Amino acid sequence: MNSFRLLFLLAAAACSSASPSSDPSQPAPDPTTDAPPQPPPPPAEKPDPRLAGRPYDLYVPKSVDKSKPAALVLAFHGYGDDDDGPGLERFFQLEPVADSEGFLYVTPNGTKDLGGQRFWNGTDACCDFNALQPDDVGYIRAVVDDVAKKQNLDRKRVYAVGLSAGGFFAHRLACDAADVFAAVVSQSGATFMRASDFRPSEPIALVEIHGTKDSVVGFDGGHMSNGSVSADFPGAKTTVAHWAGYQQCTGDLADTGTTLDIFKATGNETSVSRYACPKGAVELWTYDGDHAPAYSADFAKTIWSYFAAHPKP
Repeated sequence: MNSFRLLFLLAAAACSSASPSSDPSQPAPDPTTDAPPQPPPPPAEKPDPRLAGRPYDLYVPKSVDKSKPAALVLAFHGYGDDDDGPGLERFFQLEPVADSEGFLYVTPNGTKDLGGQRFWNGTDACCDFNALQPDDVGYIRAVVDDVAKKQNLDRKRVYAVGLSAGGFFAHRLACDAADVFAAVVSQSGATFMRASDFRPSEPIALVEIHGTKDSVVGFDGGHMSNGSVSADFPGAKTTVAHWAGYQQCTGDLADTGTTLDIFKATGNETSVSRYACPKGAVELWTYDGDHAPAYSADFAKTIWSYFAAHPKP
């Protein structure tokens, strides 16, 4: 009788010490309801309104090392029939240089005016002939920011090159976006007629390439009259003199003795003149020719060499 009582007590003790999970009457924990609350996901990033309706082409060569910050070159087309980013690349041929040198390359498009021509809102002389006043500087700032979100961008190596109307716009960017661009090159463009009309926020490297026989944007300056525009523009030497004043360069524009072969002409047809500048750089590359002669195979390489030598400090 005593043995039976002992066995009963041991069995009862064993049952009372069993874990609650062994009791089929107790529900198992539900991880979907019993887990601590999680913070809400971050809100989706809103698209930049400055890019609305204005896509751009970004060329990313296979040679770009995504583990290292890459330089960015933006090229700006002129004004006229069929002028756009892809059309400009057929002239400039920067993509092969981007392949070999490993930089990012963008060929954006200007807004279409009332006549269907793409333009850039550059200076008072060129080329918003219908007074549409697009914020092209804001748009390009947004493009650079967007590239930086998608790629490993070196903010100290962002450059601009423009032809004709795109050259005018390159000068506008050098003024209103000097904090973004390290260097700009304008071919057959010009800055504002009055040096007091704008002032860059910081030093920048700048080249004006201009033909002495330019029949569209005269080497010695001229007057632009088209639609709502009626304004003078400075000549090539006055343009770089304005920039020399902005950047507190000293002395006169001096021939360096350097010559370049960037057009399909015999020999080195382009001469390089330069101001002595404490910060930034100002150069005039002069050739004996018209507005936009055919380029040599060295044009794009030469432009990139200048850019590569002039990052932001």
